[in-house]
Amino acid sequence: MHMEKNQKLKDRLISFVIPCYNSGKTIESVVRQIDDVMKTREGYEYEVILVNDNPPDDTWRIIKDLHQKNPKVTGLCMSHNFGQHNALMAGYRKAKGDIIVSLDDDGQNPPSEVFKLVDRLNGNTNVVYGDYTDDKFASGFRKLGSDFNDWTATWLLNKPKELYFSSYIATTREVIDQVNRYTGPYPFVDGLMLRSGSGIVNQNVDHQKRQEGQSGYSLSKLLNLWANGFTAFSVKPLRIGALLGAICAGFGFLFSLFVVIQKLIYQDAVDAGWSSIICIMMILGGLILLMLGLIGEYVGRIYLTMNSTPQYIIFETTESDSQS
Repeated sequence: MHMEKNQKLKDRLISFVIPCYNSGKTIESVVRQIDDVMKTREGYEYEVILVNDNPPDDTWRIIKDLHQKNPKVTGLCMSHNFGQHNALMAGYRKAKGDIIVSLDDDGQNPPSEVFKLVDRLNGNTNVVYGDYTDDKFASGFRKLGSDFNDWTATWLLNKPKELYFSSYIATTREVIDQVNRYTGPYPFVDGLMLRSGSGIVNQNVDHQKRQEGQSGYSLSKLLNLWANGFTAFSVKPLRIGALLGAICAGFGFLFSLFVVIQKLIYQDAVDAGWSSIICIMMILGGLILLMLGLIGEYVGRIYLTMNSTPQYIIFETTESDSQS
């Protein structure tokens, strides 16, 4: 019985999925750390899937070199910059592992902590997020964005308040199979994990300082990621629009009633109030345009989805490079 258990463990494969963007100076160190930590635990094999999200540096050349040195490394090169979550989806579909671990390419998610996540996976837990809520390396802007993302995920996606989303994730094959069923062009991995996993927990892990450079997430990219989350998994913003419309309509009715009564009582002593009318028109007009824009965002994404807009396009792989 003991030998059968050991044999079963030896067959377990961990797939490390790493989106790469401007990581030419860091990804080799990350892969080396993965190799080092996997040698410390018997019963596991591993593969590393590096998804090059078409940065302007020489990341793809370095990925191909890593593949030549270590056949356990597989590289995928996107045709253009699709974004981190699209790159994760490409890696998830390529992964063959019983356990899939996703982490950053900059060394901030230390591979040495991976078994803290993996060991938490069991029958009741199938998704484990690394928790570094006391992140001392994040800038004020990133902390603000993280807090805002956490608040919106809690409100829009019904995320448990105590659950912290991070980029260091370990999950089972069954969950990834469900995540891979999503084929829309605007994936939001955390929402897909939340929808697919039945037991999601946090595990405290170390968080290291970025080895080189700075985050590839600009304000526009963070806003796009946030928009992917709430437009793909919630209609609450549309309901808010309807509620705001009802509130404005009620306010307008009460204000009109007040003006009529005031005019009847004071007659010519009451000024026509053009400035107040203009202000009200600007407020209502702004709300209408805002909600029309929101509806347009939903309709546009529906159109692109129905038009079979690709989630990603793989331009080249290390496998095809090896075969040639």
